[in-house]
Amino acid sequence: MTRRAPHQIARRWFLQNCGVGLGSITLANLMPPALQAAVDPLAARQPHYAPKAKNVIFLFMAGGPSHLELFDYKPRLAEFDGTLPPAKLLEGYRAAFINPNSKLLGPKFKFSRHGESGAEISELLPHTAEIADDIAIVKSMATDAFNHAPAQIMMNTGSPQFGRPSMGAWLIYGLGSESQNLPGFVVFSSGKKGPSGGNSNWGAGFLPTVYQGVPFRSSGDPVLYLSNPEGVDAKLQRDSLDTISRLNRMRLDTVGDPEISTRINSFEMAFRMQSSAPELMEISQEPKHVLDMYGAEPGKPSFANNCLLARRLVERGVRFVQLFHEAWDQHGDLVSGLTENCKATDQACAALVKDLKQRGMLDDTLIVWGGEFGRTPMVQGGSDGRDHHPNAFTMWLAGGGIKPGITVGESDDLGFNVVADGVHVHDLHATLLHLLGFDHTKLTYHFQGRDYRLTDVHGQVVEKLLA
Repeated sequence: MTRRAPHQIARRWFLQNCGVGLGSITLANLMPPALQAAVDPLAARQPHYAPKAKNVIFLFMAGGPSHLELFDYKPRLAEFDGTLPPAKLLEGYRAAFINPNSKLLGPKFKFSRHGESGAEISELLPHTAEIADDIAIVKSMATDAFNHAPAQIMMNTGSPQFGRPSMGAWLIYGLGSESQNLPGFVVFSSGKKGPSGGNSNWGAGFLPTVYQGVPFRSSGDPVLYLSNPEGVDAKLQRDSLDTISRLNRMRLDTVGDPEISTRINSFEMAFRMQSSAPELMEISQEPKHVLDMYGAEPGKPSFANNCLLARRLVERGVRFVQLFHEAWDQHGDLVSGLTENCKATDQACAALVKDLKQRGMLDDTLIVWGGEFGRTPMVQGGSDGRDHHPNAFTMWLAGGGIKPGITVGESDDLGFNVVADGVHVHDLHATLLHLLGFDHTKLTYHFQGRDYRLTDVHGQVVEKLLA
């Protein structure tokens, strides 16, 4: 057959050679949603009830940012700086590395109140201070794990053990994806290293792997080997994929393995991404004032670039975007480390909220900021470090049905334990699923003889967070 340039393709050739694909598209649109999901596991589906949010961007500050230097100011901790903590406070307490009898360390930075809400925010976060009335600050978070990998996996899967589906995977399983040309769940990583919990933070666990997160790079091809090798044109690739797809579908009809569906979907998604992904990644198309607002620089990988890409992904129907910035583990060099981390992330986090708001997208995009735990009121590393602390830490949320300009919860005078309106990780998950239209007790998957869910057998919706 004579090859034609794309603009010379005749209608008759198109109908003759692409009829099967057109038929599949038509059939899929005529099917009821449940049957569509069986044929296409990423088909968009309806939740249990009308959702407030339809997309999530999780700004994951991996390593455990210090709540005591950023959001939870403790004058009493400053007053007792250099003294031993009360013995009763330490009963049954386990620290990751330090002797719990280490001396108390006062906050290292100044705080002031911002916005009509009067939220207390550190001088390290001047840009976040500008959005104080758009976010809900939770000062009463708690988790079950005090080391990085299990705590990160706990925050992302609801369990400190490997093998459970991640939050993003649960969401794609429940809602499907609105994007035909990009994955439903995309992951970026910046900072000094990747997250300690590794791929388990965005894995599918026992769900079919079609629901797992897809790691993207923030410059160049977002996925390695996305471009065709030399000598392979679009028609050759399409013919090869069609042949492979027929063989895979024959095998799928024989054995019914859902992983074969994942393989078929992955090949087709990669083919479509060859045209959609380069356009997505070209942030130089953004106006200069937008690039400046984020602090983004085209071609130079950064957390700021990732935040801008997150907005572009959500615009294109991607359901769940997660940005990991692994740099917050200040056992020592607390002052310099926090200063560097905030300089790298503060402006872009605030810009993301502002940008979504001015585009009318914040109402149905849920933003979550936080890490896996907080830091101890006791000192580590001489006079300039803190250990891991799961008993009390801070996160913030915005958009997607969250009540703006509020502070929920309270820790004690030393920032050691939660004393009011405690929010466990399971409660956070239950609340996020509620905003996305799900009863967290009913979004389940049957595995090894029982129904599993993101919140396992726990979790309560935090009503005070709801708009």
